[in-house]
Amino acid sequence: MEANEAHELREHAEHGAHESTMRPVAFTMSVLAVLVAVTTVLGHRTHTEAVLFQNKATDQWNLYQAKKIRSNNTFLTADMLSVITVTDKAAAARLARTYADHQAKWAAELKEEQQKAEALEARVDHAEARANRFDLGEALLEIGLVITSVTLLTRSRIYWYLGMAFALAGIASSVSVLLLR
Repeated sequence: MEANEAHELREHAEHGAHESTMRPVAFTMSVLAVLVAVTTVLGHRTHTEAVLFQNKATDQWNLYQAKKIRSNNTFLTADMLSVITVTDKAAAARLARTYADHQAKWAAELKEEQQKAEALEARVDHAEARANRFDLGEALLEIGLVITSVTLLTRSRIYWYLGMAFALAGIASSVSVLLLR
């Protein structure tokens, strides 16, 4: 065997040893890539949920506003009936009672509509808080993935450990969504 061939065999053996020491790093990167994908999808879904709840809250406030306007118009009409001179006082009194009944009914409905709208706004806030946690988790996982990949270039394990620390913080942020009430 020539010296050149022996040198090539030694280099090949050293290269194989470096590859086997980098397998955990490559595996970690694969797992992090999957976690980034899952966190991204969950974050997008949560943002969509927040937008849908915001639309529902807006619709609910529009319904509240329509009922409020109707109630105000009825109040103004009833008020006008009390100050103008009418020829059929019995009909005017019946109309005033009808308006008063409507006012009482609408007052209760307005409270209910307002409570529904406020409950939907609370759901919007909750969904946005969840989405923010997913976004932070996604960013930290991506940072962890990039820092971990530097390990393959430098062959220095410190980047692997640092990347895993960022990844753990990202996982903690994403899992903390479960703690939100």
